[in-house]
Order: sequence, then structure tokens, then C-alpha cells
Amino acid sequence: MWVEKDNKLTKSFKFKDFQEAFAFMTRVAFLAEKLDHHPNWSNVYNTVEIELTTHDKGNTVTEKDRKLAEAIDQI
Repeated sequence: MWVEKDNKLTKSFKFKDFQEAFAFMTRVAFLAEKLDHHPNWSNVYNTVEIELTTHDKGNTVTEKDRKLAEAIDQI
């Protein structure tokens, strides 16, 4: 479940191992490029942390963030 806090949508994803986490990040990267909206994220072993905010709208949560979050959940 995405959590909206401090003008960001955040979510943590856990996978079986690093390879699955990295594969997920690769799919998200292609999606983000297609939507021209890129996440702030980090990866440690099997966990990917994602933060979404719209930088050109004053670092607030916008419809672009909500659409990207929804699309990421479909992966």
C-alpha cells in the first residue's frame, strides 16, 4: 500500500532475492521512462524503497505520481 507523507508517495517492495529486486527495478525504469516521470528509489539486497513526488510542481504529490504508483503496482 502506498503511503502519502511529507509530500511523497512511498512504498517498500520485498522480493525473494537481489536478482528479483533488480529485475523489478528494470521494469520500473522502462515504465518511468515511458511516462517521463522518474522515482527516487533505493535497493538493498531484496528490498526496493520507492518515493514519488513531482519535482517541477514544488515537490508535491500530483496525478503523475498516482498514475506511476498505479502502474508500478501492475508490474
